[in-house]
Amino acid sequence: MGRSFENRKASMAKTQGAKVRVYSRYGKEIYVAAKNGGADPDSNISLKRLIDKAKKDQVPTHVIDRAIEKATGAGGENYEHARYEGFGPGGCMVIVDCLTDNNKRTYTEVRNCFVKSNAKIGSTGTVAHMFDHLAIFRYEGDDEDAAYEALLEADVDVTDIENEDGKITVFAPHTEFFKVKNALSDMDSSLEFEVEEITFVAQTETEIGADDLADFEKFQTMLDDCDDVQSVYHNAILPA
Repeated sequence: MGRSFENRKASMAKTQGAKVRVYSRYGKEIYVAAKNGGADPDSNISLKRLIDKAKKDQVPTHVIDRAIEKATGAGGENYEHARYEGFGPGGCMVIVDCLTDNNKRTYTEVRNCFVKSNAKIGSTGTVAHMFDHLAIFRYEGDDEDAAYEALLEADVDVTDIENEDGKITVFAPHTEFFKVKNALSDMDSSLEFEVEEITFVAQTETEIGADDLADFEKFQTMLDDCDDVQSVYHNAILPA
C-alpha cells in the first residue's frame, strides 16, 4: 500500500499548480468548513484538520484568516461538494473532488477534461469502490510495534502499519484521523508528521504506456486549470 501511495503522490506532483491556485483551493475548503461547522477550530475538527494541513503546505496565515472571517460574515457563497468518477487515459481509474456553486458548470468542465483527453466520465460509484478512503500518517522511526501498541491502547481501528526506509506509515479509516494523530502524539510528543492527510488510495494500479502518456498529462493539466476541482485521485503509474 505504501509504494502505491508514494507513486500516486509522485505522479500527481504536476497537478498541484501555482501557489496562488493552491491558496485559492485551501481558502475555499476552509471557508466551507468554517461556514458549515463554525469558526472555532477547537470545536470544528474538520476546520482544524484543514488549517493544520494548510500550514504544512505553507499557506500564509492571512489566507486562512481571511477565509474564516469571510465565513463568519453574512451571506457569502454556497458551495457544495461534488464528486465525479471515471476512467482516465490508458484505462486508469480516477476520482475528482470539487467544491462548486454551480453543479451544471462544474460537471460540464470536468466532463470536457475527460472527453478531450480520450477518457470517459462515469456515474457515481463507477470506480470509488476500488479505492480506500484513508487517514495516512508518516513519520521518521523504526519501531512499528510501539506505534501499534499506542494505537491499540487508544482503540484505533488500524488498517495497516508499514516500516520502510526509516519511515513508519500508518493507514486507518478516514473517520479515525484525529484518534490516530492524538494516539501517536501522546506516544511521542516530539513527533513530526511528514504526511498527515485524508485521501483515497487505489486498491490496484494501472501502468500508463508511452502512447497514453501525452493524453494523461493533458488530462492532469486540464483538471488543474478547473477552479472548482479541489483534489484528483487515480491509480495510474507513469513510465519512469
